[in-house]
Amino acid sequence: MNTRIIVKLDVKPPFVVKPVHFEGLRKVGTPSEMAKKYYNQGADEIMYIDIVSSLYERDIIFEEIEKTANELYIPFGVGGAVKSIDDFSKLFHIGADKVAINTFAVQKDPTIINKAAEIFGNQAVVVNIEAKNWNSHWECYTDCGRIQSGKDVIEWAKEVEKRGAGEILLQSVDKDGRNNGFDLELAKQVVQSVNIPVVIASGAGKLEDIKKLIEYAKPSGIAIASLLHYDKVTINDIKEYLRKNNIEVSR
Repeated sequence: MNTRIIVKLDVKPPFVVKPVHFEGLRKVGTPSEMAKKYYNQGADEIMYIDIVSSLYERDIIFEEIEKTANELYIPFGVGGAVKSIDDFSKLFHIGADKVAINTFAVQKDPTIINKAAEIFGNQAVVVNIEAKNWNSHWECYTDCGRIQSGKDVIEWAKEVEKRGAGEILLQSVDKDGRNNGFDLELAKQVVQSVNIPVVIASGAGKLEDIKKLIEYAKPSGIAIASLLHYDKVTINDIKEYLRKNNIEVSR
């Protein structure tokens, strides 16, 4: 099974930004330009996350998402401020292939996962989990890693699978933007706790970090941001390195 190499665009419209621990935003480009760049480099998917919409309690900016979708011929996931079935429907209509939800499902109504999966299909529903480590467990956070939920990450992962989510995007609040490696234990425990694909984000600082994560946790995909945004490597560099280390990736 090929490991998917996914590009994560953290967006504060109209710019892609790069935070550290979900804070301290630095502009790195526009979503449409960067999506096109990574599509041409050979990315398997693009994940566009509006990281401030729920925090600011503002609506989805559909125009920016549609502009980005128009540059792509690979799977395109979108998240941020999704709080209704109508939001799912509008996002699919303008070009999203998957829709990621976090804050609304955690804080308000988890049954939106069930409803969306029933209407649009499991494969179209992604649950974004922002995890923070405590001494004995990981806790789910929302609103760009700022708001505690009291929910245990492993239990929530199992619950969203039962509710019909087709994929989990797992981010580490502690590791995000630090470029010093992934939370390997978090990744492995979530991957092993569910039977749906898990994509791991937060932590890639060098090629070895990606290899180590794949070998240790065996995720369905790796979502990468800083390593690519600052032109340290290309998608092709990542795939060539992994192939040389006997890890299967797409051409």
